[in-house]
Amino acid sequence: MNNEKRARIFARLKQSNPNPTTELNYSNPFELLIAVILSAQATDVSVNLATDKLYPVANTPESILKLGESGLKKYIRTIGLFNTKAKNVIATCQHLVDEHNSRVPDTRDALEALPGVGRKTANVVLNTAFGHPTMAVDTHIFRVSNRTRLAGGKTVLAVEKKLLKTTPSEYLVDAHHWLILHGRYTCTARKPKCGECVIYDLCEFKDKTPTDS
Repeated sequence: MNNEKRARIFARLKQSNPNPTTELNYSNPFELLIAVILSAQATDVSVNLATDKLYPVANTPESILKLGESGLKKYIRTIGLFNTKAKNVIATCQHLVDEHNSRVPDTRDALEALPGVGRKTANVVLNTAFGHPTMAVDTHIFRVSNRTRLAGGKTVLAVEKKLLKTTPSEYLVDAHHWLILHGRYTCTARKPKCGECVIYDLCEFKDKTPTDS
């Protein structure tokens, strides 16, 4: 795919959704960080159901530490892998208190040093909370990038690096939200809704169909 077509794809995605953002509910960087940790192998809907009850009670490192691991589990037990996630969230809160004056750091190295925080989670926080031009490649972005040939790659890191290199700078801050939402609702895994796709004519997927039937 050439760069002109890539620019047209992002222009279309922007036109259809001028102000994309995460579907996780949050009101500050700390709430976002915890929500993203909880969202691993879980849906945003399930995380929101839990955090909508948790955050009015505890939405700071200190208040979650006060709940303790067992207290936290009561709020997140409906989320997959909640035992491991509770342990990581408590450890992360302690780390934030001890090392960062209870504030979420805005550098990759510091974020990835937090328990339960990998590269993808760090990228989400850097992009969504702090406006950094990062690309948090999840299963949706990986699929859309390879399927459309926007940025092919055999690994998540390879796709991330190619997207960062080839996405026009004016679209880079919002690009990962557009691609996630496109993969979640239109370019779905089993049956892409090609008939509803705003970039249908630009997509290079060899098996695309004119309708979703």
